Amino acid sequence: MADPNPRYETVSSESENLILVDEHDQEIGSISKAEAHDGHGTLHRAFSIFLFNSKGEVLLQKRSAEKRLWGGYWSNTCCSHPRVGETLDVATQRRLQDELGITAELEHVYHFIYQADFDETGAEHELCHVYVGRTDEDPQPNAAEIEDWRWIAPDDLTAEMKANRQAFTPWFKLEWKRLEDEGFVVP
Repeated sequence: MADPNPRYETVSSESENLILVDEHDQEIGSISKAEAHDGHGTLHRAFSIFLFNSKGEVLLQKRSAEKRLWGGYWSNTCCSHPRVGETLDVATQRRLQDELGITAELEHVYHFIYQADFDETGAEHELCHVYVGRTDEDPQPNAAEIEDWRWIAPDDLTAEMKANRQAFTPWFKLEWKRLEDEGFVVP
């Protein structure tokens, strides 16, 4: 469903400062986005958003091929980092608007820590807050962030993830399984 006339606006940079945290989500400093993702990654605060429509479908995005980590992979609706001094509530709404041109009321459902190496270009090591919300708006994706998008039924997504796991980001696979296990996904 790629938009023939997408928006294209850079909304973050490798020099942007991210929030360093300990395993209890206590702020312990800041670090550039580039440094946070170097090597095996340094633990920093992040968030992931899952939007569902009134049909129960979830909105997925295919990350821009230009992304340093997992470019061209399918992932959840939106994921990013709060900026230094920014609350998660502000950051989640900012990124929904920056990436998809939409707003939605969100519910924080859990947080977890994960680490995933991509290749020699870097890794993720995040304490990630997971949110769910509802919307029937189709996105107006920012091509600097999103290569493609689609709505998909939960059962179809689960089957696709089992058949083609390598097409999806590592955090998305972990988050989707937990949302299913905890009853946030209703087929």
